[in-house]
Amino acid sequence: MRRDKIAGLLQQSKQPITGTSLAKKLGVSRQVIVGDIAILRAAGADIYATPQGYVILQAAAPATVRVKLACRHDSKRMEEELATIIDNGGRVLDVSVEHPVYGEIKATLMLSSRRDLAEFLQKSAESGAAPLSLVTGGVHLHTVEAASTEVLDKIAAELKTLGILFE
Repeated sequence: MRRDKIAGLLQQSKQPITGTSLAKKLGVSRQVIVGDIAILRAAGADIYATPQGYVILQAAAPATVRVKLACRHDSKRMEEELATIIDNGGRVLDVSVEHPVYGEIKATLMLSSRRDLAEFLQKSAESGAAPLSLVTGGVHLHTVEAASTEVLDKIAAELKTLGILFE
C-alpha cells in the first residue's frame, strides 16, 4: 500500500523528504502525497510538515533538553534571532503565537543548521507569506532543543543581549 511506503520512507530517513520527492519515488502526483499524508495523520501518524519536507520525529536523545523561549522582534530580525539559536547549538523545533480568535497557532520549523535557515528564509521570501508573529505585534514562542541546559541558558542570554528575548 502506498501510504505504508510513505510512512516507511519517512521513518527510515534521517532528513525531511519533500512531497515532490515522495511523489516521484511512488509515481504519483504531489497532491496525492499531500492527501496520503493527511490520511496518515488522521490515523495517528506523527508526521510533521517542515520547510524542508515531511518528517517523522525520532525519539530525542536522552541528553536533549527543551525550553520554550518567548521572543519579540520585527520581521527584519527573524534571521538574526534564528541564527543566534542555531549558532549556539540549539535546534528550533517550532514557532507559535497566541491568536486572539483561534488560540494557539503553531508551525513546525525543525531548523538546526545555517543551511536549514537559508532554505527557510528563501521559501519565506519566495512565498511572500508574513511571519506568524505579525498577528501578535512580534511576540511569539519558539520551542528550542539543545544538548544541555547550559546551551539553552547561553542561547537565552544572547537573545536577551540582542533585545529579542521577551520577558
